[in-house]
Amino acid sequence: MEILTGLKGLSFFPLAELEVGQHFYWQIGNLKVHGQVFMVSWFVIAVLVLASLAATRSIQRVPSGVQNLMEYALEFLRDLVKNQIGEKEYRPWVPFVGTLFLFIFVSNWSGALVPWKLVHLPAGELAAPTNDINTTVALALLTSLAYFYAGFKKRGLGYLTKYIEPTPILLPINILEDFTKPLSLSFRLFGNILADELVVAVLVLLVPLFIPLPVMALGLFTSAIQALIFATLAAAYIGEAMEGHGGEEHD
Repeated sequence: MEILTGLKGLSFFPLAELEVGQHFYWQIGNLKVHGQVFMVSWFVIAVLVLASLAATRSIQRVPSGVQNLMEYALEFLRDLVKNQIGEKEYRPWVPFVGTLFLFIFVSNWSGALVPWKLVHLPAGELAAPTNDINTTVALALLTSLAYFYAGFKKRGLGYLTKYIEPTPILLPINILEDFTKPLSLSFRLFGNILADELVVAVLVLLVPLFIPLPVMALGLFTSAIQALIFATLAAAYIGEAMEGHGGEEHD
């Protein structure tokens, strides 16, 4: 799994590299991407879009079926964001945090429930997008951009004062914190999902009947918890960015 970068006219080189097995690559110009990640990501997006269309096609006063499920999910996500950001300012952030949660949740479960191994590729195999470090890093960077945007929108340039509070001596540590947040988000999600899939694969290979089933059930629970943790931390970071830290908030 490679994170690639480069300039126009120059060959691409790896910023970071972590290889786990083989991968199916698409060559787009000078850019090499993991094709299997895009294919499963599009599948996850299609599932979410179809579920949204099914839930809103014929809205009933007394919800049932898919509408009831989606309304429950919306209420759950609304409460999650409200608890982290606050009653007054949480509403604009429900779509962003909710999309993160749903995409990660369905991605994680797609790796555990969908028999992707039946689809043969020239190289590598289909799996949950979140077991690829590129996907989790992208989600973490989106979260970082979101809380920077929230902080500057709410407090203006006064947001930068957080780096010298409560004392300017902490400036290097406060700057380092902004680098560790996306690293923590991305590697926690990537590591847990990849480890779960590897454990299940090894157990199925060694003991193919009943022993892997409890581990698979535990993996589904862990996958849901990882989506919840990621969304909760994203909302918490956004709420923290909009808080005043000893100074006056920007109007």
